[in-house]
Amino acid sequence: MDLSKILSITGKNGLFKFLSKTPNSFIVEGLDDGKRFPAFSSDGVASLDNIAIFTETAEVPLQTVFQNIYKKEDGKKIEIPKDNSAIKAYFAEVLPEYDRERVYVSNMKKVYHWYNILVEHNLVDLEEPQTEGKTEDTAPEDSDNQ
Repeated sequence: MDLSKILSITGKNGLFKFLSKTPNSFIVEGLDDGKRFPAFSSDGVASLDNIAIFTETAEVPLQTVFQNIYKKEDGKKIEIPKDNSAIKAYFAEVLPEYDRERVYVSNMKKVYHWYNILVEHNLVDLEEPQTEGKTEDTAPEDSDNQ
């Protein structure tokens, strides 16, 4: 699964596919609606492969969390629980060591929502990512880094 071209944009619902780069912006396409538009770096654009979830010992790449959900659900979409305690309980099943003080219910809901979008578009698999030329300190320092 290659999440490097799948983007989250602050203030916009859903996920977006990176299409091309212009001198001042990125051209993206909404995975849900297929609409294309420019996104600017000031919009808070983050690639999903740069987002990680805090645990008690380290940060776990978002891809690993998606793969854990994928295994648990046999590749199907998940029903997002309505109750906060059920949301936390499910998250503890897929990532038992998550940091309970720094990972909020809103972060968990976002992970579940993104997972469902990715499954709908057949973008989740159990393949390990290619790590050529990547470093662990490339995660953005914005609100999407949980």
